[in-house]
Amino acid sequence: MPPKEKSPVPKSSASGSSPPAIADLNDRIRQLGRRRILELPQMLDFHTWLDGKRLARQSCRVIGESRTGKTVSCDTYHLKSQMTQRPGHAPIVPVMYWHCRENLSVRSLFIGLLETLQYQATRGQNPELRERVYHVLRNCQVEMIIFDEAQRASTQAMSEIRDISDLLEIAVVLVGTDRLNVVIQRDEQVLYRFLSAYRFSRLDSDDLQAMTALWETHVLQLPDPSELTQPKAQSLLLQATRGYIGVLDQILCEAAIRALQQGQTRIDLSLLRQVVKECSLAIK
Repeated sequence: MPPKEKSPVPKSSASGSSPPAIADLNDRIRQLGRRRILELPQMLDFHTWLDGKRLARQSCRVIGESRTGKTVSCDTYHLKSQMTQRPGHAPIVPVMYWHCRENLSVRSLFIGLLETLQYQATRGQNPELRERVYHVLRNCQVEMIIFDEAQRASTQAMSEIRDISDLLEIAVVLVGTDRLNVVIQRDEQVLYRFLSAYRFSRLDSDDLQAMTALWETHVLQLPDPSELTQPKAQSLLLQATRGYIGVLDQILCEAAIRALQQGQTRIDLSLLRQVVKECSLAIK
């Protein structure tokens, strides 16, 4: 979704900006606490890559450390591919997104897929459930299934996921940490099916500066500029986040919330230091 436009803030006749009213303040704090999506250039590049896999029905994997943006990027792609339905017909679901459970078994896999497609009949033995899953996936015209945290799948469940890709010609996307690479190497047939890989990396110093600027403009939206892209602030953020975009989001939003609570119209360096001290990934 496009970034929100910055709403105008009334200026006081004195220096600086007037603090927001209590109701507006509480609303802004709630907004900062919610999950947000910015269609960053990196996300759009990733979505273009997924488009190619989906059109070619080519299965693949997406690898990256936690807090590098994999889940948000995958879920956003799924949300952009909206479900459609005509009365009396099965829904058309081009892209499914499913978060794998811990120690995912074959039965849990089948039931989870059926429940995601809002199919009521989830009882029966595994062979019955398998046939039901295949039938529903065909009827819903599923083109791509994204399995997040796929490293949680058992060896047997991973074989079933491979069969869904092979037998139904659905592009299956396995998303996970580097542990996923270890999991798929247990079965060479699974490995060969998911050879194609996309890696989410941590932000370097230039990327961090660019992301900070985007967050300040489109997410934080404080009345006055905080100058978070200046060298001293960037040095703090680079050390604290180690390039994880998820940690950057957490620190900047926490700093903005605290600034609003203290009646400030910007995040100053001392406030940023306080938040970084609490939220830093650096060893304390």
